Amino acid sequence: MRSDSPPAAGLQTLPAREHLPAGPVGTPVLDVVVPVHNEEKDLDGCVRRLHDHLTRTFPYGSAGRGLPSGFRITIADNASTDRTPQIAARLDAELPEVRAYRLEQKGRGRALRTVWAASDAPVLAYMDVDLSTDLNALLPLVAPLISGHSDLAIGSRLARSSRVVRGPRREFISRTYNLILRGSLAARFSDAQCGFKAIRRDVAERLLPMVEDSGWFFDTELLVLAERAGLRIHEVPVDWVDDPDSTVHIVRTATDDLKGVWRVGRALAVGALPLDRLARPFGDDPRDGQLAGVPGGLARQLVGFCVVGVLSTLFYLALYSLVRTGFGAGAQFANAAALLVSALANTAANRRLTFGVRGRSRAVRHQAQGLVVFAIGLALTSGSLAALDAAAGEVAHATELTVLIAANLAATVVRFLLFRIWVFPDRREESRDQSYASGEGHPTDLSYANANANANSDSNSGTHR
Repeated sequence: MRSDSPPAAGLQTLPAREHLPAGPVGTPVLDVVVPVHNEEKDLDGCVRRLHDHLTRTFPYGSAGRGLPSGFRITIADNASTDRTPQIAARLDAELPEVRAYRLEQKGRGRALRTVWAASDAPVLAYMDVDLSTDLNALLPLVAPLISGHSDLAIGSRLARSSRVVRGPRREFISRTYNLILRGSLAARFSDAQCGFKAIRRDVAERLLPMVEDSGWFFDTELLVLAERAGLRIHEVPVDWVDDPDSTVHIVRTATDDLKGVWRVGRALAVGALPLDRLARPFGDDPRDGQLAGVPGGLARQLVGFCVVGVLSTLFYLALYSLVRTGFGAGAQFANAAALLVSALANTAANRRLTFGVRGRSRAVRHQAQGLVVFAIGLALTSGSLAALDAAAGEVAHATELTVLIAANLAATVVRFLLFRIWVFPDRREESRDQSYASGEGHPTDLSYANANANANSDSNSGTHR
């Protein structure tokens, strides 16, 4: 998926996925964020339980041996007004792997964005403070990110092998919401709301600036954009027990989520999101691998072009028959009218579905170039009709359709070549080659630099202890 404008400098592509190095590390491999708001009752016990679990089970680092630990727990305090800040500060002082981060504004999405953007760990995660999700799922959650297999990972309460204990009301709301996501945004992940997720930091650097929501819809928006950009999302079935003392306001949260679904759906429909910034480099996806004598990406483009072509041909034949028999027009006029309308639809469909161009940039130019391609197709089909008329005179309508189908097949081959080479050339390769020549964005260069400044704008309101 790409927009026609080149991506911003420094964000051309994600580096190729690679396994994080094993052994002692200078910085934590994993940073687990626990967002909290007025959680003085549960905070201390839950953080100590999480810390003990990671100390015993996380295989990176050497906690307890005088060497740096392979994990960090960050308490992200969302403007709490009870004793939560004091408890977080005490845990920060007592446990070397725990740090406290204070934000003066509420919002789970704001907390995650701020802490993740400031973190130096290559794998970032978060979980709800009540630890409703069994901690034995934590290592399976982050392992695919550490190994380089996946870009994001989520816990799913709706997978077949998940074991969940919760009331029918929450079960109904959760399943209904995920059905809405599947129907409206074509989401394929099974559970958007489970508070148990992880992401590679190189992915977060590019993805977070595109996520607008700062509340509960943050998770859903993050996952939808990642999925639409072609990133790999790993799902882990979890054991989950509902917290009966949860303070989440269900009605207000559901309303905000539906507003978010509408906003993201509209942005995706008009191509307003530069999802090409999240593209993986050529060769990272085995489907993009080079075949002898076959240009990269050709197979998928051929499939998309053929599907669009079949539908366009059926549309063209239906229009031709309607104009020819329904309105009594001549064969040449009916052919030209049907071909013009179907050509406009064909160019628009191929622009978006076959060649992945999003947004309105150069749309008029593409249609103009498509009309040139249309003129070539018109010459082929009109020429075939003229030749048929000169050779056989009056012929049956079925014979005309047969000749037109053959002529359209020839025009289709020419159309695909012109679309690929002239109308929709892949400018990403050009910009990528330029960036590699200048030493930026090489696919084998794993960068764990500081997070993008745009994504860190909210951190001005945070105070790190």
